[in-house]
Amino acid sequence: MLRFAVTLFAVIMSSTCQKYGCLEGDTHKLKPSPEPNMHECTLYSKSSCCYADFTEQLAHSPVTKVSNSYWNRCGQLSKSCEDVTKKIECFYRCSPHAARWIHPNSIAAIQSVPLCQSFCDDWYEACKDDSTCVRNWLTDWEWDESGENRCKNKCIPYHEMYANGTDMCRNMWGESFKVSESSCLCLQMNKKDMLAIKYLLSESSEESSSISSSEEHACQKKLLKFEKLKGEEGEQTR
Repeated sequence: MLRFAVTLFAVIMSSTCQKYGCLEGDTHKLKPSPEPNMHECTLYSKSSCCYADFTEQLAHSPVTKVSNSYWNRCGQLSKSCEDVTKKIECFYRCSPHAARWIHPNSIAAIQSVPLCQSFCDDWYEACKDDSTCVRNWLTDWEWDESGENRCKNKCIPYHEMYANGTDMCRNMWGESFKVSESSCLCLQMNKKDMLAIKYLLSESSEESSSISSSEEHACQKKLLKFEKLKGEEGEQTR
C-alpha cells in the first residue's frame, strides 16, 4: 500500500509538471526531471525543478548564503531555524508544484501557497530566538553593487519581528505564502504533501478559493491511512 502511495505521488508530480513546468528563476530548469544525486532537497529528487549541484549550497551547516543572499547577516541561524528555512528554499527552487502558484506579475515568483497552520507554528518556534533585520526577506534588504544583501535596520529577535507563526508565514516571504484554513489541504514541506497535492491540483480547487467539505474529508481519510502505513513500516524495520 505504501508503495502504491509513492507511485501515485510520482504520477501526480508528472502530470502537474507537464501542465505547469517550472518557475523561471535564476536556478530553475525549464521543466522538471529526476535528480538522483541531490545533496539536499531530496523530497523532490524524483521530479525536480533545480539541478543537483544547486543543492550543494544547502548541504553543509551552517548555511552562509544561497546564491547572492546571505542568511547570516544577524548571525548564524540556529540548526532548527536553518532546517525549516532550507525546506522553504527547497520548495521554491526545486518543487515541480511551485509553478501551480506562480505570481501573476512575476514568472519567477510564487503567490499564496497554502501552508498548514502547524507548519507555520513549528517554523516560528524553530526561529523565534534567532535574529533578523528584515520583516520581508524579498523586499526589505539593501542590495549593494555586487548584488549581495545588507541590513538597513538593526537586528532583532524573530519573536519581536513576528507576532506568531501566522504573522511569519504571511509576511516573511511577502505574498508567497498564506496560512490554510484546512489542516490537510495544505503543505508541510514533507512527504505528507503528496496527499494534499492531489486535491490542491484538482480542477475544483483551481476554480474556487474555498475548501469543500468533501475534499477536506477525503484528504483527512487518506492522511490517516498514510500515517498508519508509515507506522506499520516503522514497526517492521525495528
